[in-house]
Amino acid sequence: MEQKNIYKTVFKINHAGGSGSCFYLKKQDIFITNYHVVEGFKTVAIKDNEQNSFLARVILVNPVRDIALLKVDEYDFSNLPEIALSDVESVSIGQKLNVAGYPFGMPFAVTEGTVSSPKQLMNNSYYIQTDAAVNPGNSGGPMFNDKNELVAITVSKFNNADNTGFGIPVSVLKTFLETIENEDIDKSVFNVQCPSCDILITDEEEYCPSCGEKLDENIFRERGLTELAAFCEEAIKDMGINPVLARVGYESWRFHKGSSEIRMFVFDRSYLFCTSPLNILPKKDLEPVLTYLVGTSVKPFQFGLEGNQIYLSYRIHISDIFSDHQDEVKKNITQLAFTADDQDNFLADKFGCEFSEYAKKDAI
Repeated sequence: MEQKNIYKTVFKINHAGGSGSCFYLKKQDIFITNYHVVEGFKTVAIKDNEQNSFLARVILVNPVRDIALLKVDEYDFSNLPEIALSDVESVSIGQKLNVAGYPFGMPFAVTEGTVSSPKQLMNNSYYIQTDAAVNPGNSGGPMFNDKNELVAITVSKFNNADNTGFGIPVSVLKTFLETIENEDIDKSVFNVQCPSCDILITDEEEYCPSCGEKLDENIFRERGLTELAAFCEEAIKDMGINPVLARVGYESWRFHKGSSEIRMFVFDRSYLFCTSPLNILPKKDLEPVLTYLVGTSVKPFQFGLEGNQIYLSYRIHISDIFSDHQDEVKKNITQLAFTADDQDNFLADKFGCEFSEYAKKDAI
């Protein structure tokens, strides 16, 4: 697999609790990630490097192995390359490897390092230890060797420790895949694999019905939304956007309505901000566009500038959301997306303002 194709097999995971990484296995038509990345969620969004989002169902979790499987129902990924699974014997001290993923929720990145220990024992399990840069957001992504074969699933790093990252060896993933193939997993439902006897459990149970192992009491539960988040997601739904695909963290959303990117987030625990980076100021003949931005009323929204970036924004005190103005606020939030999608085109056509680098290019 060529280096450039790594970008095509590694995806970002977004949900109301944060973000992580995952990768696609073509043979099984599933995505692999860590359990702790999707813990508390049965439906998440995954996003490719071209900013295309897909709804993914969590179909199997194993908390002890820290592995989870995801399935996307309404898209064909057969055009993606096959990831080759390496033999565990090929991993040795000093061997080069690459960690691929979305650190800190930022765009895709690959960091290079070496194997510090091929068999590091922690918490009764063995991990591959590396000095490659591993950060929050990398969890669930792949570690590749210099042949671009999968050697591990990135799992964690020590807090406040530099150059110390860990991965679940590919041998564990192979055993996991063999087990579920033998069990003939039902991909239409949420499955929990018993950490003791490996059977798949689909009904909510306190104990494994086969071996009696006590199960994590929260493993079948989905994390609920705050009242504010539920309100915001109703407004997003009114825009014609699936709110699950818009989640990028706790009470935070980012998505595209047409070409314009819309960002919604809570600031200082007091305000809900809705903003869209529209266009870039032209390098010359600024007076007409500045006159338009200053003199044009887009209430209840406002134009703003940061450097040469033009923004359209709406700020609401959270107390106003839970007041008699609730319906009006929701309508305004929804309308901001439509106004932004109109304004970025107008600014481009009228004043020659280039679209923001955050604009969705195939929707311009």
